[in-house]
Amino acid sequence: MSYSGLGAASQKLRLLLPRLHCKRQPVPFHSKFAPVILKGFATMAATTDLKNYKFNHSMIRVKDPKKSIEFYSFLGMSLLKKLSFSEAKFDLYFLGYDSPQGAVSAGNNLWDREGLIELTHNYGTESDPNYKINNGNVEPYRGFGHLCLSVDNIQAACQRLEDAGYKFQKKLTDGRMKHIAFALDPDGYWVEIIGQKKVEETEGVKETDVRRYRMNHTMLRVKDAEKSLRFYREVLGMKLVRTHEAEAAGFNLYFLGYGGEEKEGTAEREGLLELTWNYGTEKDEGFSYHDGNKEPQGFGHICVSVDNLEAACARFEDLKVNWKKRLTDGRMKNVAFLLDPDNYWVEIVQNERFTGKANF
Repeated sequence: MSYSGLGAASQKLRLLLPRLHCKRQPVPFHSKFAPVILKGFATMAATTDLKNYKFNHSMIRVKDPKKSIEFYSFLGMSLLKKLSFSEAKFDLYFLGYDSPQGAVSAGNNLWDREGLIELTHNYGTESDPNYKINNGNVEPYRGFGHLCLSVDNIQAACQRLEDAGYKFQKKLTDGRMKHIAFALDPDGYWVEIIGQKKVEETEGVKETDVRRYRMNHTMLRVKDAEKSLRFYREVLGMKLVRTHEAEAAGFNLYFLGYGGEEKEGTAEREGLLELTWNYGTEKDEGFSYHDGNKEPQGFGHICVSVDNLEAACARFEDLKVNWKKRLTDGRMKNVAFLLDPDNYWVEIVQNERFTGKANF
């Protein structure tokens, strides 16, 4: 889902926001609100419970859905749902792990899951030789970094990808970090591959079972770690489950998610958010990351499903967040979009488990 004049998935938000110029200006979320937020959690919008929220999916635009679905299916994902908006000339494909052997939310309805990928295809891009995706890792358009899959036996999983002819940004044998690899999907998006076991334990293992793979996390670069952590923890209710400080390299990684406290291992989780903060960016007033929705486009948004959409949005309003689209904007009243401190879009949708009604 994108935005007016920004390409095809953008046509959906054209439906959502037909009168953008009349829209109220967003109210910024500043640190001075933090005490109010923390104090108000116990009484504010009692009809929504942060414990019920889920990091449902990450949306990326793709040039050719057949090639993209083939790639992610090769990695064990299933096509769970397709939504067609033929009048606006785009389709949405929702993929995720659905095997009882490995998927945490196998069998759940679409919005009651975590760790999904939404592929947005704008009609005609597959036959346009000039159309190219921004993968988020090329200057000056960095922002979104990668998707990450955790696998049972990392050496065998990477060999299987290589044998199938898929390319790598980084193989296991490249560089000093021998426990991670980065495959490239058909559009050049980086897909990190990590092991659910220590790399030494799977050395020499030749078999890999895609039914045990998981969509582990989505990585976004952030300018100011303090502001971003406050937003995702205090506004969206995520928990910080792991921090990795790489002082010598000048960056920190923060892993956040729902339903789990701080612990040592996160590789077996699904639906985490990794925030990458490079030291010093918060001090540069002119610095900003590319949100993926300005040209050149690529990544679109992350999505959180909630137990009570109206109550959740009322709570966000009370917290004076920045809005891209309120529920009351446009013709579609079943989705809203927040803006995080770096202007990444955060879609908010209703978890059908709490209503018994289909969203789309």
